[in-house]
Amino acid sequence: MTFVWTLLATGGSFLFLCLVFRPLELAFPAKRDQKFLRPEFWTDVLFFLGQYLLWGGAVLWVLSRFGDWIDGLAPVAFRTAIADQPFWLQAIEVVILSDFFIYWGHRIQHRVPFLWRFHSIHHSAEHLDWLAAHREHPVDTVYTMGLINLPAFLLGFPLETLTVLIAFRGIWAIYIHSNVRLPIGPLRWFIGAPELHHWHHDRARDAGNYANISPLMDLMFGTYRCPDHEPEAFGIHEPIARSYWGQLLHPFRRSGKAKK
Repeated sequence: MTFVWTLLATGGSFLFLCLVFRPLELAFPAKRDQKFLRPEFWTDVLFFLGQYLLWGGAVLWVLSRFGDWIDGLAPVAFRTAIADQPFWLQAIEVVILSDFFIYWGHRIQHRVPFLWRFHSIHHSAEHLDWLAAHREHPVDTVYTMGLINLPAFLLGFPLETLTVLIAFRGIWAIYIHSNVRLPIGPLRWFIGAPELHHWHHDRARDAGNYANISPLMDLMFGTYRCPDHEPEAFGIHEPIARSYWGQLLHPFRRSGKAKK
């Protein structure tokens, strides 16, 4: 019965995201000639299903084990003071804290070969839209979710606050991958936008724009990049399998040869 409800929830999530983001992609397309059923659409559907039906639960289980281990490391008085703050202040603090960690953690993923093996799966997408946001190796998901949540959890931010922000970050991550280019003008200096993240997915491995919700970290550390046009091509230079299971196994292969 639980599996049936999980299937229904997954189907409902797919429909909801499609109804929210597909109209945006039609109204404000970044690449006008990109079709809904673009190449590797079904590969990314499998990534979506795997994330919702299997890997998402496994990742939460791993993070909960780490959470149990670090819980209580910070002084009780400090944790209580953090939890007693108004929600809006907690939200600002968590966003700034997690953006700092995710910026440097993300930048390291592009520099350290072992981490890049897993992160390259996400960058292998040659067409970006709301669905392509789900192309992520589960090991990469554990790494990213840990950077976002464990420091805040260690400091004593309540689980309720983190849960709300996890949901927000999830939607935001889908938005910045969507095939959308909104004319927000100078606001792009403060708010992350698809056009910024699209340049992060340029074929150049060190293309910049490592931040997530806000580009302030990129501005501070000199990695902000926002040309007035879309990149010519997304993806990676090294050969990689194009199938779902081939991509999951790719980081564990010694050879970089792609298999059909």
